[in-house]
Amino acid sequence: MADPDMSVSLIIFDCDGVLIDSEVLSARILIEEAAAQGVNIDLDYVRDNFLGRSFPTVAQVIRDSFKVTLPADFEARYRARLLERFEIDLRPTPGIHDLLGRLTVSSCVATSSSPPRAARSLAIARLDTLFPRVFTASLVARGKPAPDLFLHAASELGADPAECLVIEDSRPGILAARAAGMQVVLFTGGSHMQSRVFDIDPPLRAIDSWAAFATLYPDLLRDDPSP
Repeated sequence: MADPDMSVSLIIFDCDGVLIDSEVLSARILIEEAAAQGVNIDLDYVRDNFLGRSFPTVAQVIRDSFKVTLPADFEARYRARLLERFEIDLRPTPGIHDLLGRLTVSSCVATSSSPPRAARSLAIARLDTLFPRVFTASLVARGKPAPDLFLHAASELGADPAECLVIEDSRPGILAARAAGMQVVLFTGGSHMQSRVFDIDPPLRAIDSWAAFATLYPDLLRDDPSP
């Protein structure tokens, strides 16, 4: 369990479902593209099996689990449709801009998204200028739940893994952070997490909003300038 009394020198944010409220949008496009290939899945299935995983991993799970051959352009079609949807409907998670403006420690993004998707998502949400360092799964041999991506981010930024705080919304991400020897907090403020029971052992410290983060970690933030 993350301890607010432990030293933190770097906060590592997951992107989808943490910085941006994107997971329901992503799931709906994936469900539609899978249905076109005769694969019937729903939001719960996507959330339980694909949340926090890279798309190549997702596609391979679909192939293996449903014994289907996906067309060569399956990933390209999904990504193109998703970015079109993002341009219209993507929003940052409420309160994240204010929180980032108050941080007193370094921060970065570590995401399973592809570099183009991560870059465009952050730009749409007006978060790109707040994160000069974005690390994607394409930079490491193994994606989440392996610790490689988080360890790579910490190494690049000169941070001790024990002093890194990871904000995640997925089981693979949580397992990756723990395997990296980092502190981790579960963020449940995304629309895909509504009414979801997240069972993982040992228990996690969880926050359902960025206001809750501010309450939990006041020492990592400048005073709120609001009256």
